[in-house]
Amino acid sequence: MTVQVLGDAVTVRFFMPSAELSPYISTYYLTEVSSAGDLVIEDWLHPEWANLRIFNGNLCEAAIGPDPIRAARETIVTGPTSCAAHFRLGPTRVWGIGILPKGWARFTEMSAANMADRFCHPDDEPALGHFADLRALVFSGPADPAEEARRIDAYFRGLLTTRPPHEDEHRIRAAHGALMESEIGSVSELSEQLGISSRSLERLSLRAFGFSPKLLLRRQRFLRSLAQFMLDPSLSWIKTLDWQYVDQAHFVRDFKRFMGMSPSRYAALEHPVLRAAARARAAAAGEAVQALHRP
Repeated sequence: MTVQVLGDAVTVRFFMPSAELSPYISTYYLTEVSSAGDLVIEDWLHPEWANLRIFNGNLCEAAIGPDPIRAARETIVTGPTSCAAHFRLGPTRVWGIGILPKGWARFTEMSAANMADRFCHPDDEPALGHFADLRALVFSGPADPAEEARRIDAYFRGLLTTRPPHEDEHRIRAAHGALMESEIGSVSELSEQLGISSRSLERLSLRAFGFSPKLLLRRQRFLRSLAQFMLDPSLSWIKTLDWQYVDQAHFVRDFKRFMGMSPSRYAALEHPVLRAAARARAAAAGEAVQALHRP
């Protein structure tokens, strides 16, 4: 399935992975920024699972959380995030691959916690070096989104044949599914749901998800609220709040923790990429943000 959303300067297309890759990859997505003039757009990306992005055209400047914005390279791997990613883009074509926790465990030998809230070129981390080959493969011919998506899918299907399943795949999938349930609001409830000790849950969470179970539950609660606003910016924040929030002040504290700014400041900013992507993603995959994608 392919969904395309056009903005004034931004085109976003989403492609779904083949069935055998769906437990590991959420979506493939192509963002194209218009080549008119010296256009530079910027946006603030919400917390999400890991992503791999490859650029053909102008490269990106980005920062995660309070880090200073810096130039990225032509291929970047971003670990799972708990902070907003501020980025700037000129005219470019950039492919993104959303890597789910089970995919991180399958396609890398690196703990997700070691890449949490940071990005790098694959060559900077031995456990990620194999991803450096993807850019040349994808951009090996004329620009053709459907064909490029097929090349990406073939590349990851190839990884399935060379990388055996992680020994905890069944637990990772179960934990991921439990995190999607809004009824679970505490680590003890999550541990009980999975039938494992809190210590085992902590180890699993850091290895595959990048953060402690407590922070993950807090992040999911926040993103359930943010996703509604992204799909309909006309809503007031109070109408988007997840039921687990005690009051609006509770939500504002979480917003500042995860986005580094107040809800009112975020709402006042332009979001040329994120709003287009939210609508396209919801239509293609059923959720406006990657971290709410069900395993």
